[in-house]
Amino acid sequence: MKLKKQDISKALESISAPGEGQNMIESGAVTNIVTFGDEVVVDITISNPSLQAKKKTEVEIMKVIHDKVYEKAKIKVNVKVNAPENPKNEIKGKKIPGIQNIVAVASGKGGVGKSTVTSNLAVSLAKMGFKVGILDADIYGPSVPIMFDVENEKPVAVNVDGKSKMKPIESYGVKVLSIGFFTRPDQAVVWRGPMAAKALNQMIFDAAWGELDFLLLDLPPGTGDIHLSIMQSLPITGAVVVSTPQNVALADAKKGVAMFQQESINVPVLGIIENMAYFTPEELPENKYYIFGKEGAKNLSEDLEVPFLGEIPLVQSIREAGDVGRPAALQTATALEQSFETLTRNVVEQVVRRNEDLPPTEAIKITTMAGCSAIKK
Repeated sequence: MKLKKQDISKALESISAPGEGQNMIESGAVTNIVTFGDEVVVDITISNPSLQAKKKTEVEIMKVIHDKVYEKAKIKVNVKVNAPENPKNEIKGKKIPGIQNIVAVASGKGGVGKSTVTSNLAVSLAKMGFKVGILDADIYGPSVPIMFDVENEKPVAVNVDGKSKMKPIESYGVKVLSIGFFTRPDQAVVWRGPMAAKALNQMIFDAAWGELDFLLLDLPPGTGDIHLSIMQSLPITGAVVVSTPQNVALADAKKGVAMFQQESINVPVLGIIENMAYFTPEELPENKYYIFGKEGAKNLSEDLEVPFLGEIPLVQSIREAGDVGRPAALQTATALEQSFETLTRNVVEQVVRRNEDLPPTEAIKITTMAGCSAIKK
């Protein structure tokens, strides 16, 4: 079938341009339509710089052409992002010299293994040859020092360009900073938000991180003050959300994704990780028992149109490895090592794709209640 440009144009009039009140044709978002027999190429420019908006635009264009013009049409959509240089609710972030990518690892709910995933992701990146650091931003429950067997270490001061800086503790090729280094194991951190934010800023900007390909931020559970403080301080490359398959955890993971996607925050979500996906007994390696439900996080990623980065099984040795301070991903020639390597490759792939497709993230500017979805009507 020979497709006609006017038919394609008419079909696209039924789709609203992202962030616009008009349809794609009226708004001028569609810049060019080219047809060759049953093939069509659509060039479109959008102002929303999120990965989700780009993917949604592609899917909507392909669907409407298949539904209204020709169901077997071969379609290519070229999406260009033309984001405002300085949106009124964003300011230029305070970039840390030498750090290429800052990836936040978050969860809507505690107890889903976020710190375990962060630690194993870090050592997997280091094994691949990347220079990696972890900032343990979970002020009230810092567990990264235990997982790297450095809970008794204390950072020392070093001189960098005439300024005194904290030197991160290095373990398994990963540089680590945590509030856990500055408190006693039995000491509760009873701080209000501003004090916690100040401590985090010191660990971020007063540290001698050196050259890093990835700085992983192990965020606290939930969507609160610490998260906003971090996103105000740093231009985060993207966020990864960790969840278990059960509905209770998925409900909170959905809120975690929604936080990063808010218009006033606008941090690209690199994908969702399903932890404790299934249990396989050591004596029955071929059996899988879906204790917390089956593929819940995978289905959530499809519903939210964000990438699914991988699944990690519920295995006793992962817990044991974390408790003794040697992340399970350091094991060789095991199924666990393969799971974490696959997960890590997917994260790297999404970071590369995000950097190719979108402009750099800027730190957000929160004034009064801006950024609080609860007040939006």
